[in-house]
Amino acid sequence: MSESFDIESLDLEARGVAHRDGKVVFVEGALPGERVLARVTRRKPSFDVAALDRVIRPSAQRVTPPCPNFGICGGCAMQHLEPAAQVAVKQRALEDSLWHIGKVRPRRILPPLHGPSWGYRYRARFSVRLVDKKGGVLVGFREKRGSHVVDMTECLVLPPRVSALLRPLRALIGAMSTPDRIPQIEVSVGDGVVVLLMRHLQPLTDEDVGLLARFGDRHDVVWWLQPKGVETAHPLRARDADVLAYDLPEFGLRMPYRPTDFTQVNHAVNRTLIARALALLDAGENDRVADMFCGLGNFSLPLALRARAVVGVEGSKALTDRAGEAAAANGLAHRTRFLTQDLFDISPQWLRDIGPFERMVFDPPREGAHALSLALAALEPAARPRRIVYVSCNPATLARDAGILVRDGGYDLASAGVVNMFPHTGHVESIAVFDQQMKP
Repeated sequence: MSESFDIESLDLEARGVAHRDGKVVFVEGALPGERVLARVTRRKPSFDVAALDRVIRPSAQRVTPPCPNFGICGGCAMQHLEPAAQVAVKQRALEDSLWHIGKVRPRRILPPLHGPSWGYRYRARFSVRLVDKKGGVLVGFREKRGSHVVDMTECLVLPPRVSALLRPLRALIGAMSTPDRIPQIEVSVGDGVVVLLMRHLQPLTDEDVGLLARFGDRHDVVWWLQPKGVETAHPLRARDADVLAYDLPEFGLRMPYRPTDFTQVNHAVNRTLIARALALLDAGENDRVADMFCGLGNFSLPLALRARAVVGVEGSKALTDRAGEAAAANGLAHRTRFLTQDLFDISPQWLRDIGPFERMVFDPPREGAHALSLALAALEPAARPRRIVYVSCNPATLARDAGILVRDGGYDLASAGVVNMFPHTGHVESIAVFDQQMKP
């Protein structure tokens, strides 16, 4: 039975939030300010979930989702909300997390970083399933809150060139010897090249390899294969081992990578993010800078153009090796040093041994930088960097670490703001600046 709900806010799964009899109700597809009719489909002790039946009073920020897969596909959650309003939702989520989890508020809110809303996704993982009831092989993203693969033939957040491959990929895999033993294909789009990494659980036949080679030639893509773990990934043709790279034109840098390496999904926003991070860090020519969770050197190499020396630290030796090679190729080996270290298990003494640093960048995965924040807070004030720029992909762990840095480390949260790296999704990327408070 449908009930009327007044929607107060939006959660990061893009569900409208209402209250009924002192209980939270999440209404799928509803937007803040709307009055809707919805049916409760799931009841829990502390909340209910409801399905939208009809919008009685629509939000002025509601738009028609252009993608035919929206509402089924789990890739996007907010296509029905105007893009600028999506950013406002994410900004609120960031501020709420900082206060409710870290008990801190930034002195200044940074203007949000924007990029293209469509065709931005330069990395993706397609699930592959042989589904006889659907007429063959499906290639695409999984359904919302489900394990089934969406029957999709286009995706508007992918570059058009990649979206156009969905139909041909279905036919290709259907023609291979064991289509039911190919669980996924990872997409990496570099500057001027598309690489497809196929995971296969059975050895490929010569006929399979021929099919892949002809497909690559016809569609101008490069194939990599992964029969087992990540370490087994290799190009179908040896000549394609080093084709992937992205440019950072503002800095005159070229960054090579492999399809198994972590890189940012949104190349346009990544370039803007680097420029902002460097401006906020404000490293001078006499400063020694640490880039923690440095990956391929995405921040390290641009920093090396400005600072006296940069030390990049990352847990993966494959990535630190690649960063060192990129530094050498870009003429920056004399200003950079890369260390392989598990940053989830460090001590204050380890920081003392590699320091001191005037400036520091954090760019951790979703788990955040808990151990690093604790180790910094335990240092004597003179040994701490004067400024930290923290790039986060999880507002909850950023807030936790911000609480440590402010409460225990003597830092001030000078500024923070969102980075819309993933439009139409609930993913919140952000950047924050911490300054060491100087005692009079």
